[in-house]
Amino acid sequence: MARTKKYTPEETLRSLFNLQFIDSRIDNMREVRGELPMEVKDLEDEMVGLNKRLEKVEEEIEGLNQLILEKKNIIEESKSSIKKYLEKQKNVRNNREFDSLSKEIEYQELEAQLAEKRIKENSARIDGKKEILEEIQNLHKAKEEALEAKKKELEEIISETEREEKILMEESLKASKSIDERFLKAYNRIRGASKNGLAVVPVERGASGGSFIKIPPQVQLDIAARKRIIVDEHSGRILVDASLADEQSTKMNRKINKVLSAK
Repeated sequence: MARTKKYTPEETLRSLFNLQFIDSRIDNMREVRGELPMEVKDLEDEMVGLNKRLEKVEEEIEGLNQLILEKKNIIEESKSSIKKYLEKQKNVRNNREFDSLSKEIEYQELEAQLAEKRIKENSARIDGKKEILEEIQNLHKAKEEALEAKKKELEEIISETEREEKILMEESLKASKSIDERFLKAYNRIRGASKNGLAVVPVERGASGGSFIKIPPQVQLDIAARKRIIVDEHSGRILVDASLADEQSTKMNRKINKVLSAK
């Protein structure tokens, strides 16, 4: 059975810092995208909403046009009936028949007048709906143009960084293989709980990187000695001394630049 290699605390600290260096570079690349993916998603959702609104208003206009058509048919039917009743009046035998036909004519005239009124009302409603439709169409066009611009911007950023990100992800996986499982789990846990993804930080000006809380002098000496893994009691992050951080940053920059130029 192959023996698992034992790493010294210093080797582990260097490996952890290397992994953090690579992962932070990946984070920075993704940060360049910023809110663009979310902005694209929001615009896409807005477009879906606007399309539904356009469809609804168009359906309402179509419904009103159908009502107008029905009222126009009523008017034509009323005119036809009036014409028929007027012809009949010429041949009535008594006043009662004449009055009865007159009432029918009057009723048809009222029906036609009411239909005309409804046509005017619905025509006015259509004009109002068309104004709303135009506003939505203008907004739709503006959002569509904004979406296309955002998509293009996002695609350009992704195309520029996709290759590098893939290579860095491979390097991150390689770096993680030189770390004991328990420390790798701790690193991932700390990194996952950190807003900026930092699990390993150097001591800067007597404090944990990014913190203003001073680390006791004896603890600083222990960190510099690199004899054990020390976690900041305030931030929960793994601490390394500034000298180690500088050494590994220089090495990792050279290594990554070499790998990127070679692939």
